[in-house]
Amino acid sequence: MYIPAHFLETRPEALQRIMREHPLGMLVTHASAGLDADHLPFEFDAGAGAHGALIAHVARANTLWQRCPTGTPVMVVFRGAEAYISPNWYPSKHEAHRQVPTWNYEVVHAHGTITVQDDERFVRRVLAQLTRRHEATEPRPWKMGDSEPEFIDTMLRNIVGLEIAIASLVGKVKLSQNREVRDRLNAADTLDARGHSAMAQAMRKAG
Repeated sequence: MYIPAHFLETRPEALQRIMREHPLGMLVTHASAGLDADHLPFEFDAGAGAHGALIAHVARANTLWQRCPTGTPVMVVFRGAEAYISPNWYPSKHEAHRQVPTWNYEVVHAHGTITVQDDERFVRRVLAQLTRRHEATEPRPWKMGDSEPEFIDTMLRNIVGLEIAIASLVGKVKLSQNREVRDRLNAADTLDARGHSAMAQAMRKAG
């Protein structure tokens, strides 16, 4: 990934925030059949190893866990806030007419090795953590205990757990840091007015 110095993000807390707030990651793998990508919700475990770990699960029918056995190098891409930026939103454009369109975004590449966890206890823990987190805002959060144990046991047998030990995190946040402050802030205000509040907030903090 090409990263100009002014777009490089190295702070662990900033990279982890993007992964937590945008947990649907793209798991990129390279096996004998070539490149492939699976889109999975991940749970980030900050306490596992120097850089943390990512846990997820796939359907047993998905051949990923067979194509990429334990020890396979992988990459998971997390995309945060993103938005198109028009040069018309830059005050300086109307003075010099030397601006062009661009696209702002936040992205994290998590590099590591995969471990296949074909273990019911691991899979049950993954499901419990994912549902507890994503059901938290529901009036009556769903939990596995809401279903018959036999049904849950059957579902668990049909999925396989994955754990990725993170070796490195590479982050890029392109938030108009290379523009004049007035241009960046006016673009952020325009995005906010059009419903892109996450990107607008990130751009305001980029100074």
